[in-house]
Amino acid sequence: MQLCVNGARTSADGAVVPLSPEAVADSVAEAVAAGATDVHVHPKTPCGRDTLSPRVLAATLEAIRARVPASVPVGVTTGAWAEPGPAARVARIRSWTALPDHASVNWHEPGAEEVAAALIERGVAVEAGIWSGTEGAALFRRSPLGPRVLRVLAEVTDPDPAAARDSAHALLARLGTAHGRPVLLHGEEGGAWPVLRLAGRLGLATRIGLEDTLRLPDGCRAASNAELVTAGTREWAAARRGHD
Repeated sequence: MQLCVNGARTSADGAVVPLSPEAVADSVAEAVAAGATDVHVHPKTPCGRDTLSPRVLAATLEAIRARVPASVPVGVTTGAWAEPGPAARVARIRSWTALPDHASVNWHEPGAEEVAAALIERGVAVEAGIWSGTEGAALFRRSPLGPRVLRVLAEVTDPDPAAARDSAHALLARLGTAHGRPVLLHGEEGGAWPVLRLAGRLGLATRIGLEDTLRLPDGCRAASNAELVTAGTREWAAARRGHD
């Protein structure tokens, strides 16, 4: 179960969303204690904006790694919104003074191949972010870097709980063999829980956290990432048992 700590959310989403390195580290530590085995985080500037800044990234990684076991991998985003322009993203990656264990690359974004190559050159594993509703799957299938990624993040962007499962099936079909790489399937907002349960039925890895949803399966507002991880682990396991 991967924890997606905060995503592109801001203080407008409520105080429950961790933004500072210290708040992120506290939230990650609680979620790992609740069962999270991997971490995906968006480092934030002091004003709460996603960034690839080496200074901010180093502070965030240092704070997290001081609170969780070394066996828990920590990854970051390289989303285009965090650093517009492929060349600028590559330059940022080459300037990092502290390295995450992995980083996600959205394959539909311009410069994805160059960003992924820069990460691999630095010894950072790549999560290939393949979003539904984009050309990401087709681009990834043709990518020479496909066999070298750590895993594929199959990201269902359909927020409609009634349609998200169908969108997930369609995305998985477009991915095909995914170069033989492991697939982590997840949804967002209203689609987060239906897609998580589908991942359980299919025996696929998944993720949950305040990036993907602010609400628990019953619709109540989540109090923390740990609460979401607890619920996510329970829901995934129940769906898996139902499949078996």
